[in-house]
This record gives sequence, structure tokens and C-alpha cells, in this order.
Amino acid sequence: MAAKSPRIKTVYACSECGAQAPKWAGRCAECGDWNTLVEELVGGPGAASDLPLAPTNRSGPSRIGEVRTDTARPISTGIDELDVVLGGGLVSGSVTLLGGEPGIGKSTLLLQLLAARDDTTLYVSAEESATQVRLRAERLDAIRPDLWLHAETSLPHVIRAIDETQARLVVIDSIQTMVDPDLTSAPGSVGQVRGCAHRLVNEAKERDIAIVLVGHVTKDGNLAGPRVLEHVVDTVLQFEGDRHHALRLLR
Repeated sequence: MAAKSPRIKTVYACSECGAQAPKWAGRCAECGDWNTLVEELVGGPGAASDLPLAPTNRSGPSRIGEVRTDTARPISTGIDELDVVLGGGLVSGSVTLLGGEPGIGKSTLLLQLLAARDDTTLYVSAEESATQVRLRAERLDAIRPDLWLHAETSLPHVIRAIDETQARLVVIDSIQTMVDPDLTSAPGSVGQVRGCAHRLVNEAKERDIAIVLVGHVTKDGNLAGPRVLEHVVDTVLQFEGDRHHALRLLR
């Protein structure tokens, strides 16, 4: 007898804390915020419980005195001010979340970051076309042979591009537009953002590479999406300033 596929059901997830509720309510019972519950579909053929346990390249438990520290040294970004905020640079295996308003200069800053590196890097543009990014790179003099560009929104295709390029630094612009077909929730939903972020964090740890995620912000200036997104990454950066003035603040 064929096994029954899990039944798809509707839940309501809080866009702030990620908590789930069986029915809609005006206020989240976990974090107390109002009007943050969003409808999601869970279960079905792509349910996480149906997916096989992925193999891991990580070592097992080890004595703390035997853990190597020379591989976790920050690598300079090539931008002095950015190094100061990051505590010396980017660490392999880390995931950094960069938030800011549209047009503030997040993509410009990250293109400069990729151009300053002397190893293989990958820029995943999930919002702009490859032509738009190429034109911006020309203005910034950021074109170099080891900087790869991939205009893609599907997470499996992005992971395949990381395999093909063997990039040591990957920029995902932006995490809110990425889609994992293994998840049954709609693109841009709380479940998709949370699931894609978890998958990318796992890839960074498995491959020992640095990943930078670009995040949208709400009209209140807070990072959009579930609050758990800020907890799964290693560093959260906020890019602020007036788009009509040259001064920018990175905190």
C-alpha cells in the first residue's frame, strides 16, 4: 500500500517572532505584537519531515582545547570602515545580514566588497537583472575575472552556482525574494524567508564560506520578515542615511 502524503493545512505565522497559531488572531500570543499573523500552507509532498537527513561534512564532537582557531581569523573586506564594523572582516563559515531602505546603497556597497576581494566571489541578484548589475559594476570599476554574477531566485539553482564557481564569498540580494521549492509556503512568506535563511546558514557552515544576505526593512526601519531571521545569522548590520545625501551610517 502506498504511503499517504501528508495533508496540507493552514496555519498562521507571526512575521515578527515566527510563532505559529492554528487560527488568526489580532495579536500574537508569543511576542504580543498586533496584526502580524500571516496565513501559510504547511505539509504536503514538500514537507520538511519527508526530506531525508542531509549528509554533513562537519566533524564530530572534539575537546575544546583541540579546536583550531587559525581558520576563524577575519578576512579583510578591503574597505577599512566595513572592517571596523565587522571586527576585522568576514569570517569563513559566517552569515551576515545587511538591512537598509531601498536605494540606500546596499547593492553598491556589496559590489565594492566583492571587487576588493582577491578570491572567487559570487553575487546573486534576485531582484535586478544581470545587465543592471553589470552597468553598476562598470560605474564602480568593480569588474574583475573572479567576480561571478547570477540573476536567480530559486535556492537550488543558487546552491548549484556556488558548486560551479567554488566561491568563497557569496552575496544574496535579497533573502526576501529567494524561493525554495521544497517549501509549500508562498514566495516572500514568513516560511520561505525563514527556510531559505536556515538553508543558506547550513551551506555556509558546511562549505566554510562567508555569505552576506541583503534584507528589506519595514516603514518603521526594522528588518522585514520573521524576527528569527536575525537570530540564525552571525552578524546583523544596519545601513542608514538619506538617499539624497552622501553620508551613510553602518551600525
